[in-house]
Amino acid sequence: MSLFKEMLAGGETIFRDPVVLDYDFQPKIMKFREQEQMHFATVIKPLLQGHTGRNLFVHGAPGIGKTTACKHVLRELEETTEEVIPLYVNCWKENTTFKVFYRLCEELGFKFLVNKKTNELFSLLKTKLNKKGVVFVFDEVDKLEDMDFLYTILEDIYRKSIIVLTNYRDSYSEMDKRIRSRFAPEFLAFRPYTEQEIRGILEQRRDYAFIPGCWEEESFNEVVEQCAETKDVRIGLYLMREAGTIAEEKSARKVLPAHVAAAITKVENFHIKPTEDLEQDMQKILALIQEKNGSKIGDVYTAYVESNGEMSYKSFQRRIAKLDEGRFITTEKVSGKDGNTTILHFSSHKKLTEF
Repeated sequence: MSLFKEMLAGGETIFRDPVVLDYDFQPKIMKFREQEQMHFATVIKPLLQGHTGRNLFVHGAPGIGKTTACKHVLRELEETTEEVIPLYVNCWKENTTFKVFYRLCEELGFKFLVNKKTNELFSLLKTKLNKKGVVFVFDEVDKLEDMDFLYTILEDIYRKSIIVLTNYRDSYSEMDKRIRSRFAPEFLAFRPYTEQEIRGILEQRRDYAFIPGCWEEESFNEVVEQCAETKDVRIGLYLMREAGTIAEEKSARKVLPAHVAAAITKVENFHIKPTEDLEQDMQKILALIQEKNGSKIGDVYTAYVESNGEMSYKSFQRRIAKLDEGRFITTEKVSGKDGNTTILHFSSHKKLTEF
């Protein structure tokens, strides 16, 4: 047996299309979310008949297909008709009314937006959007600093369907009463994927992303198990990409369990969003958590105030929840003689690294 048979030659690769492993990639066929996609289509359908649409509030844990399922429906809508305009905004960065309107204007192709005020931006939107039906999708609405844009759209855009996506059901009760009364949405809860469904999704991505036969069964099973533990498909995609890259670096023709194990040790550096996308306050809090890794949330807040931080403790807690959701940190609930508290850890995915 040749010593070099199982080694990649120069220019060879085990990847066929690594883009398929990107978190934002839209597969042509989305498995296990047919019922949810039908619900999206149902609230939009009246727009195709010349009427106003219905509104939808979608909630569920991170990484279980909310965004992907919604984008599937928007893509199909775009391919079906020109009489309904699909518009998508992620509120992670576009987190104020001005930023939302600015992004919508960009999506619609408006130019020379610099120095325009919020009301001027909306005037542009209103003129164009009231000529057709429009589907607004606002993703990650729990990141918003204000929701005034939602009230304005509800009041002044004629034929529309508004879909909001969030990880938290409580985001609805936090909306202003004026918005809730006009929004009056239907509710759609995304259930977590089962382990078998996670396996099916990862198999689909693996078969598109890699050349056939390069994954050892044991290696792939470990990825599925780790992904099922977090119930977040994005973790599985990250592990497949990293394990494949490690295998290539070692000139291996197959992804072995040792490559997956090495990928798992790197998961603590994995973030759903890049750190530079965080607002300045969030970056400041993250730096304090790194400095005081393993401290109580109250102690970190005290350090924040002492460093001239101005937000309230409740707002600080919301920022902590966002950092936890983005996998920049992990939180641990503990009980002691002084009652319950939350411990903040800078290193994420502690369970996954215990391989």
